[in-house]
Amino acid sequence: MNRILAIIERDLRKFLRSPSLMFVSMIFPLVQLLVLGYAFGGKLKNLKLGVVDQDQGFSAIRLREMFGAIAANAKTFETVDYTDMQAALQDLRNGRINGVINIPPNFSRDVLENNAPQVALIEDNTDNFVASALEGALGALVEDYNQPRVPPRVAPQVSLSVVELYPYVPYIQYLLAGSVVLAIFVSAMIGGGIIYIDDKARGLHEGYLVTPITKFELIMGFNLSGASKAVMAGLVLSIFGSLLAGIPHPLDPGRILRLLLVTVVTALALISMMFLMMVRVDDPLVPRATFGVLNTLLFFPSGAVYPVQAFPAWMRVITTVDPFTYAVHAFKLLLLKNTGFGAIGGDLLFLAIFTAVMMTSATLLFRRSL
Repeated sequence: MNRILAIIERDLRKFLRSPSLMFVSMIFPLVQLLVLGYAFGGKLKNLKLGVVDQDQGFSAIRLREMFGAIAANAKTFETVDYTDMQAALQDLRNGRINGVINIPPNFSRDVLENNAPQVALIEDNTDNFVASALEGALGALVEDYNQPRVPPRVAPQVSLSVVELYPYVPYIQYLLAGSVVLAIFVSAMIGGGIIYIDDKARGLHEGYLVTPITKFELIMGFNLSGASKAVMAGLVLSIFGSLLAGIPHPLDPGRILRLLLVTVVTALALISMMFLMMVRVDDPLVPRATFGVLNTLLFFPSGAVYPVQAFPAWMRVITTVDPFTYAVHAFKLLLLKNTGFGAIGGDLLFLAIFTAVMMTSATLLFRRSL
């Protein structure tokens, strides 16, 4: 154990003597959380909707009043009046507006005669987010428009009553679990890959080989030292990220204890995986070149930014063997639902088995030779 502790002490001394490395490992993931959390997942507002009213009747005026109510309250869109349909379409193609609503000439008459009245939404479908927002807002508006002026005392139709089990979860809270795992991964990449390869490039690796330290002790020392740095980064982001994202009861001691356990197991899993990938690598450029690919391959299929149920079948195969998936799932349960150990037991078991397999494989592949 003394040999393992010596490696851990040396690695941590190097880490503490590099403030820039500590800054990158702990602060940058917080910045990323804030930027991505507020850049994605927000409700679209202040879209430009062109209105071509070819009817000018009572029903068309009522419809336009409802447009004004949305512009004043929800602010999903604001209307721009056009008298010429071609001019509206030209502005839509040029990106000056986001959609065009066309009220046909006989709209009011069709409404009074119950003759299937229609309005047309012409949208720029090159931006699916904007198109979906306009469809949703105008679809709800049309449903409200079709409601009778005097509703019946007893509703004749089945209605759906939605009961939310938890408070509203903004996207920054949804993204927090993935950001914590990503911070751990960055530390794992440095501790389990880059530092080890740099030691080999500088000849420090030879100093290990002339000592009586065993392969297992050497690998365990590197993994534990890297995991300790990853745990610091993950725990800092879990606590401060919870405060920034507005997670309820972020300083609950029980939750912090469970977060610490998941952070430790996740750090060991990712560090051991990186060490296995780099155990036979000599070129110091390899871990840097593979970082972006690994980040994409492991982070995005994990469900950190989008539910895994939407993935195609081939991508779900990656999800089932990706350690990110189980770490993100465990962190989401703890951060968003504050569940107990029973809910995250399967995730912890997979990560523990994954760590054992990676460590064993790395030990078998490690060569005590120059």
